[in-house]
Amino acid sequence: MNNINPITKLDYPDPEVIRVEDTYYMVSTTMYFMPGCEILRSYDLVNWEHAAYVYDTLDGTAAQKLEGKENVYGCGMWAASLSYYKDVYYVCFVANDTHKTYIYQAKDIYGPWEKYTLEDFYHDNSILFDDDGKIYIVYGNTDIYLKELKFDAAMHLTDVGTEPAKLILSDKNEVYLGYEGSHFYKINGKYYIFLIHMPKSTGKRTEAVFVADKPEGPYYGKDVMDDDRGYRNSGVAQGSIVDSPSGKWYGILFQDSGAVGRIPCLMPVTWGKRTIGEGKDVDFPVLGEAGKIPEEFEIEDLNPGYKYAPLVASDDFKADYNGTPSSSYGFKPCWQFNHEPDLSLVKRDLENGNVTVTTDKISSNLVQAKNTLTQRTLFPGCEADVTVDANGIKDGDYAGLSLLESNYGFIAVTKRDTSYYLVMGKRELENKDIWGERNDDEPFEEVECVLLDSPVVTLHAAVCFDNKTIRRSKQPSLIPDSDDTVSFFYKSDSEHLKKLGSDHKLEFKLDHFTGVRFGLFIYSTKEIGGSASFSDFIYV
Repeated sequence: MNNINPITKLDYPDPEVIRVEDTYYMVSTTMYFMPGCEILRSYDLVNWEHAAYVYDTLDGTAAQKLEGKENVYGCGMWAASLSYYKDVYYVCFVANDTHKTYIYQAKDIYGPWEKYTLEDFYHDNSILFDDDGKIYIVYGNTDIYLKELKFDAAMHLTDVGTEPAKLILSDKNEVYLGYEGSHFYKINGKYYIFLIHMPKSTGKRTEAVFVADKPEGPYYGKDVMDDDRGYRNSGVAQGSIVDSPSGKWYGILFQDSGAVGRIPCLMPVTWGKRTIGEGKDVDFPVLGEAGKIPEEFEIEDLNPGYKYAPLVASDDFKADYNGTPSSSYGFKPCWQFNHEPDLSLVKRDLENGNVTVTTDKISSNLVQAKNTLTQRTLFPGCEADVTVDANGIKDGDYAGLSLLESNYGFIAVTKRDTSYYLVMGKRELENKDIWGERNDDEPFEEVECVLLDSPVVTLHAAVCFDNKTIRRSKQPSLIPDSDDTVSFFYKSDSEHLKKLGSDHKLEFKLDHFTGVRFGLFIYSTKEIGGSASFSDFIYV
């Protein structure tokens, strides 16, 4: 098998992978996108496809619905734990906007999923069903805690344990980020906790492992993965390990990869003896090969010849997925809405293949736009175009194709008096550090504007995330030469694509905390009730 890493080549951070018989399942963070808590399926750990969403909506708060100027950017569901115990699947995660801990359970990975909540906030948690019948949750940041959970009469996990949470680890190193991202296992009678932190000595994510004889410790460990694959001094860390039916072990950890987001990497895991505590020799995991993540290695395929459905895709909008486990509100599963949608404002014409979105609020800018339909962008670069019919927009509306993040860019049709124009707009944050800005109220910067003969136009976006990798393929494209950069184009009728505006720099920042996405959007700045139709979305 060649060129394994990175796997998915898409923004799937905080991966937790389990195996049930011959099938691997992976859950990752989806934050404020809906439906949420996506679970992927694989038979070889390299190729993945969509399996299910755990929920369509979370709590339906005003912020989760993008009502007014409220939002949950940088929040929503984080770092889920995925477990399978006594024929039941369990997913546990926190939402940083509601400050709740959620557990969903189902007898089938495809649902239906039953929702309930725990009383406390268990950050970056991991749940272990011990073989003695006890259940533990490990969680925290810098200080790592262990708490015993119990089943109630309905087989729900509730925090009814009589003992208080126990501090089992604390990061005493000089770090930018203390221990977090817990993954808790019992293997061959020993308890293992996998964690990440960011030492000041290297400035990059690093994976650490600790082992103990008992759940409450004492724990002994060390850093086990400090490799960036030669990419931007960006460490590969936070994720899980999983075994194959033959007894081989693998790790899936993610790597910060710039504007495209956080992408998982796969590596072999072997076990070697290590002396801990009072001279005890225990099996200790070795991630990768000689401390490095190999780009190529042999992997077992549990379902040879299986054809995987793509995680991103073109769409003629003529298929109805309602009633299927993979449905995203009836759309292909590769689509998610930015925040919880108001489906009364989204109309689908399956016969003609278009989606019409109508506005019901005044928005200052793109990030306030409700019902933006999104797909992840693909490393090392990708392109997409869509045909927009803006006959129904009102004065001051903007409808088009965006690269959605806090440092967004877009190309859109707008109406000014009785004329239609095409605009390339962008937002460039003044705050240049990783935290970004929480002010999502200012208008965009207009880079170029041209008069249109018709409000029906095909819009195109081309994105580069790693120019070096793209140019190796030597395939002709409109993708720009600079990393983390997007260019916008348009055409009417049979014209060739024309560039509009300038290249725009994209940046991953913690105010949104997700990789940049293609977005089909409309928003109103003066009067509500405008609408736009989208058709023929082509993902290149």
